[in-house]
Amino acid sequence: MNATTAIILDKRIKRKDDTYAVKLRITYNRNQQYYPLNIHLTVEDWEKVQQTSPRGESKQHKLVFNTFEQKAVEIIRNLPSFSFASFNKIFLNENASVKSDVYSYFDDYIAQLSKEERINTLVTYQNAKTSIKNFVDDKRRSYLPFENITPEFLSGYENWMLSNNKSITTVGIYARSLRTILNLAIENGKLNKEDYPFSKRKYQIPASKNIKKAAVKSDIKKIIEYIPKNEYEAWGRDMWILSYLCNGANVKDIVLLKEKNLDSKSIQFIRSKTERSTKQEQKAILVMRIPKINEIIEKWGIKNRTPNSYVFGLIEESDSAIKRNDKVKDVTKRINKYMKRIGEALEIEIDLTTYAARHSFATILKRSGVSSEFISESLGHKDLKTTENYLDSFEDDMKLEFQNKLLEF
Repeated sequence: MNATTAIILDKRIKRKDDTYAVKLRITYNRNQQYYPLNIHLTVEDWEKVQQTSPRGESKQHKLVFNTFEQKAVEIIRNLPSFSFASFNKIFLNENASVKSDVYSYFDDYIAQLSKEERINTLVTYQNAKTSIKNFVDDKRRSYLPFENITPEFLSGYENWMLSNNKSITTVGIYARSLRTILNLAIENGKLNKEDYPFSKRKYQIPASKNIKKAAVKSDIKKIIEYIPKNEYEAWGRDMWILSYLCNGANVKDIVLLKEKNLDSKSIQFIRSKTERSTKQEQKAILVMRIPKINEIIEKWGIKNRTPNSYVFGLIEESDSAIKRNDKVKDVTKRINKYMKRIGEALEIEIDLTTYAARHSFATILKRSGVSSEFISESLGHKDLKTTENYLDSFEDDMKLEFQNKLLEF
């Protein structure tokens, strides 16, 4: 007697959403073993799959089920003699479809990010996976083949996100995460290039509107001349100014600054954001140590530093990646808290976040006539297009000056 195969709805365990697991069942000598397919359906949805000519999602499910069963039949046919041990060795280890869907690729990528201690990026991909899974679960699909990510799927996901009060920015972040996963699938031969859904003629990831993020020169002057009400405000103000003066350095870059990054004339560091993602093209950010920078370092830097000491002592060498990430978040939160108070006191229109410090550095240089190429290099960007996204619109008085030139005959 040879082994037989069947795709069944395992009704022994009912889930909270009234679905049951779909499994491949192998029967041999009256013994049975079950293999989960990572798909859960209601009885009603299962019956739709069993129809002669199922449609829509039911048709997609039936194709997936047939693929699993056909592979199982082929393995059984090629075995010299059947045993569950020999079948399991081939089916579980070589059947890539069992563990090569969108979710499993997300998990593998997240695991890689964890090994590299890229905690912020890891959290982004975890959130993206959860969001996509919630969208899919709304439609009672818990297994997500790469082929299901179509332009229609992505448009539906975007609309679902917006209907749940998520911003266009969040949609873009999660869609880009999914795009990375699909690119990996193409590299590994799990998705055909023809089925790639991201392009101008298919689905385009939405871009958020360019909101004014940069302070103007008069705002910077007010911030520098502001008399803090206490030491906490003074620290927050100075850290913001340091970010602005150090080529718009991120808070993490400031926290990670070591004494060995400083010499008598300059500060040099590799942006933490690109430290791993652009290993082939790493280039140090160079900041000239003007008096104001030296003043802030002298005031808030720890004393008696060694070459490997963190300049501001905001983290410790023994901190884990997660603890270090939490400390950076706390520093950012505190700077933003005190800068919000200062911004309100000075009646500055924009939110004086740490993000605004970086944009202000780029925009004010541009308005001062500095070339985009220099600004791009200072920010550590790989291309000018990224730099242009940082550059705010011209001030109203400058627009008026340009407009008046139209009548200067």
